[in-house]
Amino acid sequence: MKKVYIETLGCSKNVTDSEIMLGILDDHYELCDDVSDAQILIVNTCSFIHDAKEESIEAILELSRLKQTAACEKLIVTGCLSQRYPEALIEEIPEIDAIIGTSNFYEINDVIELIYKDQSEKMFMKNIDIEIPESLPRILTTPKHYAYLKISEGCDNKCTYCIIPKLRGKYRSRKIEDIVDEAKDLAGMGVKELLIIAQDTSRYGIDIYDMPKLDVLLTELAKIDGIHWIRVHYSYPDILDDRLLEGFFSNDKVINYFDIPVQHASDKILKLMNRRTSLADIESIIDKIRLKDPLSVIRTTVIVGFPGETKEDFNILMKFIKKVKFDRLGAFEYSDEEDTPAMLLKNKISDEVKQERRNTLMSEQMIISESLSYSRIGRIYEVVVEEVAEEGKILVGRTAYDSPDIDGVVYIHTDKSIEFGSFVNVKITDALEYDLIGVLDDEHEYRQ
Repeated sequence: MKKVYIETLGCSKNVTDSEIMLGILDDHYELCDDVSDAQILIVNTCSFIHDAKEESIEAILELSRLKQTAACEKLIVTGCLSQRYPEALIEEIPEIDAIIGTSNFYEINDVIELIYKDQSEKMFMKNIDIEIPESLPRILTTPKHYAYLKISEGCDNKCTYCIIPKLRGKYRSRKIEDIVDEAKDLAGMGVKELLIIAQDTSRYGIDIYDMPKLDVLLTELAKIDGIHWIRVHYSYPDILDDRLLEGFFSNDKVINYFDIPVQHASDKILKLMNRRTSLADIESIIDKIRLKDPLSVIRTTVIVGFPGETKEDFNILMKFIKKVKFDRLGAFEYSDEEDTPAMLLKNKISDEVKQERRNTLMSEQMIISESLSYSRIGRIYEVVVEEVAEEGKILVGRTAYDSPDIDGVVYIHTDKSIEFGSFVNVKITDALEYDLIGVLDDEHEYRQ
């Protein structure tokens, strides 16, 4: 039986796609963790920004070299980079045996069989707007206690800097019952935390139910036995109204963790970005969230150096950041992306200015984060244990308000051996800029 190795780059949406490919291939091949032992190599690529493209190309080139030095027989490229540059990839990297688009990754087994029979065809692409089949097998690559749950494909937002709609197609929601069925399957596999993902979760259902239905979906997911935490990512602010917010507040399993990418605070820049919102709208949403639950956590991302961003525009953004004090914030320097409207805009900002503005913003955010971390000293949080930092001394976990890989952690001083995926109560005793330090709260028993 031939061995298959998959390397996944980019976002959590790619993670779920790779997990589905693993599930499909599991009955036909031996899944392999060692790239040098595999006969079939698959790279699931990203193409969101320049750095992501570079990383994907480097990964493809590195694996292509294995065709001469290792067991590798076939090299297959999937994901956003393959959707964006299929012809160029085949021309520039002849070692590639097959290119698969973002909408038909689930045909991976058929493609492998075809290229072993006939190598004359290399491109296997379909309309990016087709529906992805339901009930596909899936093998999780995350720790067993959490999993990503993708609720839609594509995006209709058409932000001027973003290429995603051209790579992932129009917004296509999955049906509530199909999502719930998958969530039940995940719970049956031992998953306790669902991370809800899409290009825009707040628009969920608008295409098939004629109105956003995120609140209804969350209510149904919260009914599933075994699920303890439900976390929602990527909710765009322009459509996040009172009804959708209530989907968070009215369901105990849904964490009041709001991942709202605002991108900027200057109305002029927001308009140039085609963000369909304003500073006043954004502040209104944040005020509503914090009025309803002062302990809720708000995460965001912003872009600095967008074409036309003046010093005044940047100062508006800085003033906003200082006023709101986001719990979590990531900042990106704008980069031109081919085939996007923003690339045609004038008044480009130099790399030096972009870097300076990002550094200034993140320095301020570090001060804010440190202050917020110290304000949590003395509180008791439920924490999921995920790894050992120092055997017999320190465990590492996350609070409900920290998403894996992108947010902070909690260092737990204890000599107890606790199974990963268990939930414990931790009293915070100290803090760092982004992380917390604590001890087990002995008044409460931990549970698996």
